[in-house]
Amino acid sequence: MSIGNSPEDDRPSIGRALQQARIAAGLTVEEVSSSTRVRIPIVHAIEQDDFSRCGGDVYARGHIRTLARAVGLDPEPLVEEYDADHGGRPAPTPAAPLFEAERIRSEPRRPNWTAAMVAAIVAVIGFVGFTLLSGEDEPSNTAQIAEGSKPDKTAAKPTATKPSASKPVPSESAIAAAPRDKVTVKLSADRGKSWISAKDHNGRLLFDGLLLQGESKTFQDKERIDLVLGDAGAIELFVNGKQVEDRFGPGQVERLSYTKGDPEAG
Repeated sequence: MSIGNSPEDDRPSIGRALQQARIAAGLTVEEVSSSTRVRIPIVHAIEQDDFSRCGGDVYARGHIRTLARAVGLDPEPLVEEYDADHGGRPAPTPAAPLFEAERIRSEPRRPNWTAAMVAAIVAVIGFVGFTLLSGEDEPSNTAQIAEGSKPDKTAAKPTATKPSASKPVPSESAIAAAPRDKVTVKLSADRGKSWISAKDHNGRLLFDGLLLQGESKTFQDKERIDLVLGDAGAIELFVNGKQVEDRFGPGQVERLSYTKGDPEAG
């Protein structure tokens, strides 16, 4: 008696599913490569379930998502299948808070109660002395009033003070300002959600996960921040206190690198 294959065994592989969806959509490999900016050899390799040319699991997941969107597939089941076939996805490392990586926190100082008591005693003595001196001056002023002294009509009238000029409202660049001795990158998902990956100059993974619409992440390093954006068109970038111009289309995968200089795509 033969045993039939289960439905899971009949399900096409990741590459086969992407290839079938591309053919069904009437697209060529060249057209998919042009719309996603994934190089043609990599598209061919992925459709043959060869992910060795992607450069690692992080880039492979990004390519799968991008190609799936381009041919009209839901990318999440394909990414889950990839993770199941390649040992699972590592737990994302939470993004390092701004200035937290290299900030040295000093131990809290204990309050100096002796100095506080001395200052309080000095203040009390000064107040008592001022009160006594003011009391000695009051009789002479009273005597002058009793003798019929008239107030000086020529006394200068208080001059109206002009209101101080309103403080300038800080500009957006000032709000996003960052120290010049470090590179600071802020990502905001203003136009949709996007998968992102961020590494420092040593290649240490700072974040690898999905940034939902309305969320933002800030990364900082003393030399360089390397980024991979799964959907660069959904992300707004601030680098070293300056907003990077929107040059990315929807669903576009971008690999960027920024240093302490002016914003410049790597």
